[in-house]
Amino acid sequence: MDIDRIFKAYDVRGVYPDEIDQEVAHRTGRAFVDFLGARKVIVGRDARASSEPLSTAFIAGAVAQGADVVDIGLASTDMLYFASGVLDAPGAMFTASHNPPKYNGIKMCRAAAAPIGENSGLLDIKEMVRANEAAPVRRTGRIEQRDMLDDYVKHVLSFVDVSKLRPLVVVADAANGMGGLTVPSVFAQLPFELIPLYLEIDGTFPNHPADPLQPENLRDLQDAVLRNGAAVGLAFDGDADRCFIVDEKAQPVSGSLTAALVARSILRKNPGETVIHNIICSRVVPETIREHGGTPVRTRVGHSFVKKVMAETGAIFGGEHSGHYYFRDFWRADSGLVAALHVLEAISEENAPLSEVLAALQRYWNSGEVNIEVSDQQGAMERVAASFADATPDWSDGLTVEFADWWFNLRPSNTEPLLRLNVEARDAAGGETRRDEILSIVNG
Repeated sequence: MDIDRIFKAYDVRGVYPDEIDQEVAHRTGRAFVDFLGARKVIVGRDARASSEPLSTAFIAGAVAQGADVVDIGLASTDMLYFASGVLDAPGAMFTASHNPPKYNGIKMCRAAAAPIGENSGLLDIKEMVRANEAAPVRRTGRIEQRDMLDDYVKHVLSFVDVSKLRPLVVVADAANGMGGLTVPSVFAQLPFELIPLYLEIDGTFPNHPADPLQPENLRDLQDAVLRNGAAVGLAFDGDADRCFIVDEKAQPVSGSLTAALVARSILRKNPGETVIHNIICSRVVPETIREHGGTPVRTRVGHSFVKKVMAETGAIFGGEHSGHYYFRDFWRADSGLVAALHVLEAISEENAPLSEVLAALQRYWNSGEVNIEVSDQQGAMERVAASFADATPDWSDGLTVEFADWWFNLRPSNTEPLLRLNVEARDAAGGETRRDEILSIVNG
């Protein structure tokens, strides 16, 4: 087994069974319990065919190491975080999120959904899995099956004022992922007319990949929004911790605009709070936070960084351009459904189409994330920095350079020989020129 290949920056992920199998899962279960000294562990899984055997092996390793296990069964990742918070125990979720069916993985957290990443314990667990050694124990743990769905639904609904919601038509595309479990359960308590799209849970993802970042995977949702005259379309990824929004005109809403809208909604009820945004979010996010009396704080990209700074600052909300939205009252974990409810509440309160609600936030052109394959990532970033020597480079997360009317971030992938470029400008013509200029330097 190639442990270095499957242990990533934030989770464990690989092809089943060639890269991740029951032996890896069993070892990881033992190492997880041993590293944390855990007496209780929460385990959930998505609907991939390999998730049940992998989670069963992990549970066997955990109980062999002396921990009791609460098996919550089929779950979304934010359900796992909810259970970790409510039960105050570390958790492990078996999912490969938006990846194809042949992949699987493990997302792990400490008690109260605190993150485990390469800088917060994952490297230690990796070395324990490699060594296949664990401290001796005196007891074998017990396994309890527990259904957390009803309690999860109640908590999700607590984030909005249900009495203010109007009877909107909403299309939800779960891509046959775990949104098929959570979305109908939440919407059954709401005044919306839900138009279901691929809510049948099927880990083979027979209709389209569970990756709403790819435009082609939004087409069915966009068609359904127009066909049904819907107020909004919601697209969830495979483990339903991310939600992407489509407006009533079937136009995708960027993660930054959604973050700005949710921040605005939250700050109207909670003035003066701190809100986190990552380094590649649009300038409209910190601008909106300030305009509504909040304090913006910028972080590196990645959930472990966002959650850490949220804990340090007491921030009420954190948003990432990639569609992850974190809530203080959700143990600083991310939930696509909670974010979606904030958007629906905003549409209801303003009694206007989503495109009009967002109009004041449509201030900039953005390139989206452009991936460039390059072997010498650091060298390429240094060439780009030298080409913009008239500005002060920020190396806190890759290379960020800011000018009065535009900015860019160029940062290496954690897992692939890629550089990821984001450019934002006041207008498309200027932004496209700058994007192409940076790409030519990188490729030169």
